[in-house]
Amino acid sequence: MTNTLIPYYAVIFTSTQKENIEGYSDMAEKMEILAKQQKGFLGMNSARNAVGITVSYWESLEAIKNWKQQTDHLVAQQKGRQDWYIWYNVRICKVEREYEFYS
Repeated sequence: MTNTLIPYYAVIFTSTQKENIEGYSDMAEKMEILAKQQKGFLGMNSARNAVGITVSYWESLEAIKNWKQQTDHLVAQQKGRQDWYIWYNVRICKVEREYEFYS
């Protein structure tokens, strides 16, 4: 993610899923669309296999707090704990520098 707004924040959500995750893909897609509509949202990257990793990028800690408390996101969090995840971890990091390579 290229961003001229440095520093910014990254929320790293890492998880392992249960075997029966009916409805998960639809909810993940809905949450991505909804996150993009939130004030302060900057972007997102995801990889979902044996371990799922989603990194979302935000302008401020306040924007992250508002996203965590968003009504539909609260529903998704509850379903995740009840139905989809064996384990998850959330890390909130301040990004002070970034660089990338293209070939």
